Amino acid sequence: MNYRHVTLAIAIISTATATSALAEPRAVIELFTSQGCSSCPAADKLLGELSRDPSLLTMSLPVDYWDYLGWKDTLALHGHSDRQRAYAEARGDREVYTPQVVVNGVVHVLGSDKAAIENAIAKTRRNPGVLALPVTMSVAAGKVTVNVPAAKEEHPTAEVWLCPVSSKVSVEIGRGENRDHTLTYHNVVRRWVKLGEWNGKAQTFSIPLTDLPKDAGLLKDIDRLDVIVQGGVAAKPGLMLGSASTSCCAAPAN
Repeated sequence: MNYRHVTLAIAIISTATATSALAEPRAVIELFTSQGCSSCPAADKLLGELSRDPSLLTMSLPVDYWDYLGWKDTLALHGHSDRQRAYAEARGDREVYTPQVVVNGVVHVLGSDKAAIENAIAKTRRNPGVLALPVTMSVAAGKVTVNVPAAKEEHPTAEVWLCPVSSKVSVEIGRGENRDHTLTYHNVVRRWVKLGEWNGKAQTFSIPLTDLPKDAGLLKDIDRLDVIVQGGVAAKPGLMLGSASTSCCAAPAN
């Protein structure tokens, strides 16, 4: 994926250490969606409902490949389109569509089908390696710290990714299939920051808040950080091995 790294200062809501609310995570759910897709609003709404389950880490990943239809998605990242295609390549099925949910990095289903999502969660949970790592994350003293424990059994190497997230964003759609509708998106991933690679041993990763990516006007919407530990590489992502999430940030007052 082609991730952008730029710099801006971020203010911390609280200096107290915050750790993941996902004490026993069941699944990481990634929804590939688009403002230009008439089938997506139902999936976006469902993701909002699923996000209330503390055992699920839900992530909305708006894509840009429908922009040519007349409405440029205001939340889309090209890297999300690349990530979705990388998943299809890893699975070997070429299935790239919206709304598409990928569960725990390995199973895809229709993003508006709650029963299919629950079935995919159950299916992936049969693999003992799924989210087996009790990852923790803290925000304190102007930096984000992620702790990944040692593997109990032999594991392939994995990548550790930090995602600034906007928990709720409403967008008025001016053209395209969703014209004249105001749509609400939940847990929108705004950027991807690679913290490093996990080699199976206990490791700590940290990054100053001032090094987190941002674009003009983006910071005010970021109120959460997610971290995932995922097998494989960005070009061929694999099984989710661990995750954590915490509220963290706000724009400095003018």
